Amino acid sequence: MKKSLVILTLALSVTALYAAEKPKISMQKAKTIALTKVPGGTIASAELENEGGKLIYSFDINNKDNKAITEVNVDAKNGKIVAVQNESPAKEAAEKKAEQKKH
Repeated sequence: MKKSLVILTLALSVTALYAAEKPKISMQKAKTIALTKVPGGTIASAELENEGGKLIYSFDINNKDNKAITEVNVDAKNGKIVAVQNESPAKEAAEKKAEQKKH
């Protein structure tokens, strides 16, 4: 009986964890939301990631003049913008290089 209960608890935990990792809004909807922060911008990269236990879409958006990049993070569950950071191309390149070293 104990073994069955442990297996059932584990199965429910894994199921709940898997369900929690699914976005509730689409990538396309999140792109539309992110672009409201950078009018006239174009998306250079987009990814779905788990950041600090929160599922977000992360977009690097080139400004109209292509001299700066704005990173916009959109909550994948409710579509709210959770972070906006302006970055120079040099800073963005340094971040990508550091990220590659991690993997």
